[in-house]
Amino acid sequence: MSARMHLSAAHDAQEPADGARLTAAVEILGLLADRTRLSLLRRLGAGEADVTTLTEVCGASRTSVSQHLARLRLAGLVTVRKDGRRAVYALRHGHLRRLVDEALSAADHQVRHLPPHD
Repeated sequence: MSARMHLSAAHDAQEPADGARLTAAVEILGLLADRTRLSLLRRLGAGEADVTTLTEVCGASRTSVSQHLARLRLAGLVTVRKDGRRAVYALRHGHLRRLVDEALSAADHQVRHLPPHD
């Protein structure tokens, strides 16, 4: 097998895994592209919270918050545990907190460097 054929075979072997990674990243970023969900994830980055707390933080209705949390849970981005009658939500992993923090940092940079309005 030539070196070129070997490299081509190695590239083909990596393609499906890379494609799956890109697809998953697009799905995650798509979920972040919503003001309410981004607000929920930012709050959950500080620690666990119940629906009442999350509703107060993001200013959306309880029904809306519950629906957004269900989407985040089904996507595997948040976990839920019962504490008596309360459902307590948390981020599944710290990578998501860092992603949200970076997105907000990029937004800060962009907002600070906007040209003045006339």
